[in-house]
Amino acid sequence: MQSAATPPLYQLVSFRPKLQTFPSKSQLCPLGTPFCRLRMASVSGFGLRPLRASGGSSYSSSAGDDGFVTLIEYVGKEGINVKDDLVVLLDHIQYACKRIAGLVASPFNYSLGKQTGLASVGSDRDAPKPLDIVSNEIILSSLRKSGKVAVMASEESDAPTWISDDGPYVVVTDPLDGSRNIDASIPTGTIFGIYKRLEELDNLPTEEKAMLNSLQSGSRLIAAAYVLYSSATILCITFGSGTQAFTLDHSTGDFILTNPSIKIPTRGQIYSVNDARYFDWPKGLRQYIDTVRQGKGRYPKKYSARYICSLVADLHRTLLYGGVAMNPRDHLRLVYEANPLSFIVEQAGGRGSDGKSRILSLQPVKLHQRLPLFMGSLEDMEELESYGEIQQKVNPGYEV
Repeated sequence: MQSAATPPLYQLVSFRPKLQTFPSKSQLCPLGTPFCRLRMASVSGFGLRPLRASGGSSYSSSAGDDGFVTLIEYVGKEGINVKDDLVVLLDHIQYACKRIAGLVASPFNYSLGKQTGLASVGSDRDAPKPLDIVSNEIILSSLRKSGKVAVMASEESDAPTWISDDGPYVVVTDPLDGSRNIDASIPTGTIFGIYKRLEELDNLPTEEKAMLNSLQSGSRLIAAAYVLYSSATILCITFGSGTQAFTLDHSTGDFILTNPSIKIPTRGQIYSVNDARYFDWPKGLRQYIDTVRQGKGRYPKKYSARYICSLVADLHRTLLYGGVAMNPRDHLRLVYEANPLSFIVEQAGGRGSDGKSRILSLQPVKLHQRLPLFMGSLEDMEELESYGEIQQKVNPGYEV
């Protein structure tokens, strides 16, 4: 992290995008105008539909004049009614993600995204790019301002950052997943998980309690989410009682509930993996891929390959259409990626595994601990794991 004397990077870049001032929903779209209906209809092309309040719905009093439910309305007392502290935290997180969405879509991020090597990193971390660092600082700033976070652990930092002694929550995050592809306008994402602060550790030294709070098992997560920055900006979240998706309405600045209950199909017909590494895979994984793409597996149809090389984007498609998304080598981080995403997948009816064990049952031992990751439809995952050795042990050091 940068020293206290050095201004944050996002204050140094001259082309920082300006924040948009959004009109109120009533100013923008008076009740009953055709524009209201047409404006939100566009998100249905992404496989999701906005949820309208209806008579007898628990959302009817919170949906506002236009009949749509925002993220903050949904998590408040008229929706799933999480604790007020968590509502405040989510409000600050969604604000940070809107800023990042504006940053990655800005025409001025091109030269910023191509720069590398701003700081030395430990062997367990990827070399950061300026967009990663700016995104990290945006999230850290929002968490500080929320007043609800004790410690933040980030993929962009060697050690956790202690924020407040009385913050009730711990946040782990990958601020900008897939940033290496941003020059080609490939979708990127933000991933975060939320835990309760372990109060029994309060008397320990700051560095020690920051680390131990950040190394909680995924089974202790109380919320997890990813935000997909693509043709639409979608926030997919779980609080441990199902998985919900919200789509950013750029005309109002609200995340609108577009899928109140994502259910991953029990079986899909798509596998997502970089099969250019086929000859480095173990026998079990090669046999599985050969079998399903010939239509000779338990599901008698030929599978197709779909691979974006952006974890959030590949997982989002898998949640909607079913199948499996995987990286079979020790590459993805347990704390920042595997745990939050597996929690989301499980709450949608799927499974997350390292090829042998349930991800959420694993106890992290290092902050940047890497492992193989397999996520997807329950029946597809069961069939994949039945092939035995599917974890890739050969890692010649790929450049791309």
